[in-house]
Amino acid sequence: MVGTGIIAIAVVVLMFLWAAIKILPEYERGVVFFLGRYQSVKGPGLIILIPVLQKMVRVSLRVITMDVPPQEVITKDNVSVRVNAVVYFRVVNSDKAIITVENYLYATSQLAQTTLRSICGQAELDELLSSREEINKRIQDILDRQTDPWGVKVTLVEVKAIDLPDEMKRAMAKQAEAEREKRAKVIHAEGEFTAAHRILDASNLLSQNPVSLQLRYLQTLTEVATEKNSTLIFPLPMDLIKPFLDRKGDK
Repeated sequence: MVGTGIIAIAVVVLMFLWAAIKILPEYERGVVFFLGRYQSVKGPGLIILIPVLQKMVRVSLRVITMDVPPQEVITKDNVSVRVNAVVYFRVVNSDKAIITVENYLYATSQLAQTTLRSICGQAELDELLSSREEINKRIQDILDRQTDPWGVKVTLVEVKAIDLPDEMKRAMAKQAEAEREKRAKVIHAEGEFTAAHRILDASNLLSQNPVSLQLRYLQTLTEVATEKNSTLIFPLPMDLIKPFLDRKGDK
């Protein structure tokens, strides 16, 4: 009987120690309540509680990565898209995160979804596609301001994907193709314009000296003559043979 009593006492002591001694890692804090009333935040390290009278709730201080599920959004220019995002946040005040809100993870998730729909719905499709950094910043500012009373700090928001309807994808592809054709035509026209000016400048320069025009003519004949498989018939300028005719007349 004595041995059984000792064993029972040892079991009770072990259970007491198991309930009283807690060890918190560096990234966790414990919010301690005494008879239901908030007492303090403890940790990290060894924590000793009074069983039954004290209760501790663990809170992680590490950055939490939360996926925001795809949301149906109608943009300002009446285009239906599906947008999803990822939110990075962490708890900075453990007591507020436990006392102020029932479930800060669920609350932050719901707030992120509604804010994502609201901000994306205020923007046009082109702005949504081209100004993603600005959209991210606006969502982060709103979330950070709304979650501050909960002891939660939103550090980053990133819009991951924007899914467009198939007809909108085809329309944007046609628009992009038309823009490329437009740029190609403009570049070609600018090249023609520049070439015309260069030709005009060259002709004005050659017209100032007839000898240079004749030399250019001879050079062109030399270049054409390199093609051995062709027969060319071309007029011979009188200015080219006039000196020989004048010499023959003098004789």
